[in-house]
Amino acid sequence: MSNKTIIGITSGDINGVGMDIILRTFSFNEMYEKFTPVLYANVHVFKFYKNLLNLENQPFYKIIKNIDECEENKLNLKICFEGEINITPGQASEQAGSFAFSSLKSALNDLKVQKIDVLCTSPIDKQTIKNNEFNFNGHTGYIANEFNIKNYLMMLVSDTLKVGLVTEHIPIKDVSSILSKELIIEKIEVMNKSLKEDFGITIPKIAVLGLNPHSGDKGIIGKEEIEIINPAVIAARDKGFEVWGSYSADGFFGNNSFLQFDAVLAMYHDQGLIPFKYISFEEGVNYTAGLPVIRTSPDHGTAYNIAGKGTASISSFTSALYMADKIHRQRLENIELNNNPLSFSKFKREKFSIGVPNIPRREL
Repeated sequence: MSNKTIIGITSGDINGVGMDIILRTFSFNEMYEKFTPVLYANVHVFKFYKNLLNLENQPFYKIIKNIDECEENKLNLKICFEGEINITPGQASEQAGSFAFSSLKSALNDLKVQKIDVLCTSPIDKQTIKNNEFNFNGHTGYIANEFNIKNYLMMLVSDTLKVGLVTEHIPIKDVSSILSKELIIEKIEVMNKSLKEDFGITIPKIAVLGLNPHSGDKGIIGKEEIEIINPAVIAARDKGFEVWGSYSADGFFGNNSFLQFDAVLAMYHDQGLIPFKYISFEEGVNYTAGLPVIRTSPDHGTAYNIAGKGTASISSFTSALYMADKIHRQRLENIELNNNPLSFSKFKREKFSIGVPNIPRREL
């Protein structure tokens, strides 16, 4: 029996760069060495991009009706949307949003019943995908809700830096009112558990950023640090977590202090993601920590401006695939250790590395 990871891949917004990146990625034979990919799309969309990208002479896919029909060394195409669809690269459309939702829902259904091992989601248009079922500001909240998980964490991960967010896709004006000591402690707990179980870090060391410039400067520029963030850090340390802060974000990243920690907890989206994308944009991966399943995603959006041109970088997407596989194998190892606590493998922890193969990459 093969030990390859079965990885489900959503098509994302078909007018963005998702399908472009997926097909070019799986035109490389190296991409089939560790996992068997399942793409949730349809034949019309697949052939449109196959022709657009001049991949007609590469018979690297197989149409399947269920996961049991998967074939190794092929991009398995599972139909999630019947009929033709108007594909207009670079333009948002409600039909593309409906397709993206159908792809996501079909993949999640297979993930829930363990037909696939892990899930990698392609970029969506947060506006066009919205409907009566999807009333969220992105994949993370929707997927967590589907698994009835309240305490989860959006993380951006690379070999160099791991950043988690206390608040995600919300207006800056609302951040302060949402922050609480309890919420920050919850996020620290989720991050710590994920670093141990998903990334193999025995005793994680976590840095917590302040909210205000200079971390409030002892209350002169804001009191959230004194009243909320610092007390949360102290309470988490009292619980036994190796957590430190709060740190002023500009100096923390400017002097490379992040290199002394296993992960960083940011208070809001841009505070964490601007330095992350500056440092790790090419290899960055969006990971949802705290779920019973494994879900990753590239750390970029639909990139309508270059959609359909075959020039979008595949780096973040390939990193997302390999990180999903790596975490899956880490969790399997954890199960083995729990069943056999004397196993010597628990003493062989190595620094987490996504492990993407050396394949040609086009720049954004």
